[in-house]
Amino acid sequence: MAGGNAIRGTRVGAGPMGEAERGEAAPRHRVGYWCSSGHETRVAFAADAEIPESWDCPRCGLPAGQDAQAPPPAPRTEPYKTHLAYVRERRSDADGDALLEEALAKLRARRGA
Repeated sequence: MAGGNAIRGTRVGAGPMGEAERGEAAPRHRVGYWCSSGHETRVAFAADAEIPESWDCPRCGLPAGQDAQAPPPAPRTEPYKTHLAYVRERRSDADGDALLEEALAKLRARRGA
């Protein structure tokens, strides 16, 4: 059987804390942000803080704005490009054909054909 310790199961500093121990909270105001999926996020800012125009929605990751009727549109994502797609952007078909012929000529010369 346990001893007669009245504070068993508690730790130092676990008592009720109030404004006297922590100090006064800084003045704040809450700002609502809405994303294009219809999620609302309310963020608390200090009264003297600069409020950002947009905020990332924590639920879906889309950008959210302060206007519930006109939230910012979802960003357009670029499709994944292969290495060949990047090469085709830099070179014309004529350049590609010339390079292919040059590489084939080197291969044929190496093989002795």
